[in-house]
Amino acid sequence: MESEEIVPSAVQEADVLIVRTRTRINEQLLAGTKVQLVCTATIGFDHIDTDYCEAHHIRWMSCPGCNAQAVCDYIEEALNTISHFPFSIFHSSPTIGIVGVGHVGSLVAKMAERHGLNVLLNDPPKGIGKSIDEIARNSDIITFHVPLDKSTYHMCDEAFLSMCKPDALIINAARGGVVDEKALFRSGHPYILDTWENEPDINPDVLAHAQLASMHIAGYSIEGKRNASQMCLDEIAETFNLKPIDISKYRYLDLSTSRDLEVPKEKGDSAPGWISRITSQLKAHPTAFEALRKAYPLRAR
Repeated sequence: MESEEIVPSAVQEADVLIVRTRTRINEQLLAGTKVQLVCTATIGFDHIDTDYCEAHHIRWMSCPGCNAQAVCDYIEEALNTISHFPFSIFHSSPTIGIVGVGHVGSLVAKMAERHGLNVLLNDPPKGIGKSIDEIARNSDIITFHVPLDKSTYHMCDEAFLSMCKPDALIINAARGGVVDEKALFRSGHPYILDTWENEPDINPDVLAHAQLASMHIAGYSIEGKRNASQMCLDEIAETFNLKPIDISKYRYLDLSTSRDLEVPKEKGDSAPGWISRITSQLKAHPTAFEALRKAYPLRAR
């Protein structure tokens, strides 16, 4: 079902919902249904009213780490792409500040070290790294990998940006609300955005001035989808005391054609320069954000 088809009348008799970020899970959808478990096949879960679920004894789960490698690959491709642009951040051994050192941030740190970047980490809940002010003042590149909640909403705001180096590159492939896009736009900093405020109705001015831009697909890979599917099925098996299902032995199908879904590295958006290609598509058709996202071919490593 498309996300807009997941309405109260469609889920009345459901025991389980398996969704992604476009489906809002709240009282309006769940009240009066038989739903006992909500699984989101995504890292983030800000689309789920967890307080409502917990108050009504509805279990919920997300899939932390399922597409972490895909997001790391996105950051790596973005940096490889933008390094050809005339920005002084790519002097010898630039410093990258990584805000959020969970599944994604830790992989980004290893990738950056492998490329010879100096790495600064910030993750106060884990007791890791520098303060957010130190990240701002000392980084040439700053990339955010945090969930969206009250503590991270607009953490990259006017005050934060005013502390940054004038040409510091800002990257957000976490959640749109982590960055105050209007403040970012006014700041004059170069930036790369995969996640946006008010998706899919993104700000055309913010899009136009992005060095690279995409439609919330950083984590879209075959491996990520498989991992999330397996994690959801494991949770369902545990919740309902069912025999676990190992999907690794099954074919991965495109349901619209019933054909095996394969994305060779030399085709689609696995080919070199894929972020530049997406950027051109999105800038040419800014109102087609959702259509481009739905049509996006999964990447394979």
